Amino acid sequence: MTQQPSPSAHQGDAAYGIVVAPGTVRFERVLPGPIERVWAYLTDSKKRSTWLAAGEMELRPGGRVEHLFKNSSLTEHDAAPPAKYAAQSDGTRMHGRILECDPPHLLVYSWGEITGEHADAHSEVRFELSPIGKDVRLVLTHSRLANRDGIVGVSGGWHAHLGLLADRLSGRTPAGFWRTFIAREADYERRTP
Repeated sequence: MTQQPSPSAHQGDAAYGIVVAPGTVRFERVLPGPIERVWAYLTDSKKRSTWLAAGEMELRPGGRVEHLFKNSSLTEHDAAPPAKYAAQSDGTRMHGRILECDPPHLLVYSWGEITGEHADAHSEVRFELSPIGKDVRLVLTHSRLANRDGIVGVSGGWHAHLGLLADRLSGRTPAGFWRTFIAREADYERRTP
C-alpha cells in the first residue's frame, strides 16, 4: 500500500516558505497546542528527533546546540535520499549557538558547522511561537543563507520537516521524509527566484 502525504503536505501555497529578504525564507504553520508542548518538540532531544534531529541544547544565550540528523530514519517506507544527499544518509552532525531564548515563545540559534560539503556556518534559525486559542502559530525564519541553492535546499528541508512536526503533534502517520523532500525541493526549485 502506498502511503499518501499527510494533509499538512497539501495546504496549498500557504504551506510554502516564502523568500522575505535576500537569503531569508519564512514558514508559518498553525499546530495543535498547547504552546508548552510545541516548545518541547523544538527543544527536547527525544521529541525533536521524531521530526528533525536529536541533540542537546543549552537553553541560554551562548549555549551549545547540537543536531544529529538521521533523515533516513525519520519515517518508514521511504524513498532513498537523492544522490547529492546520499553521503549524509547515515547521519550528519551540526553545531550552533543559542542567540536568543525566551521559553516558550522564542528560540534563535546559529545554524552552522555542518560537516561536509554543505557547510553553511553563517545562517540562523528563528522559531517564534504564539498561542491562537488551543493552537499555536509557529513562524520559522531561516536567514543569512549564502545563495539560491541554499534557499532551495533549506526550503525543501524545512517544508518536509515541518510537515513531520505537524503530523507528530496531530498523531498522524507521516509520509516518507525523503519522498516529501524530493517533491518539495523540486517545487522550490521552480518557485525560488
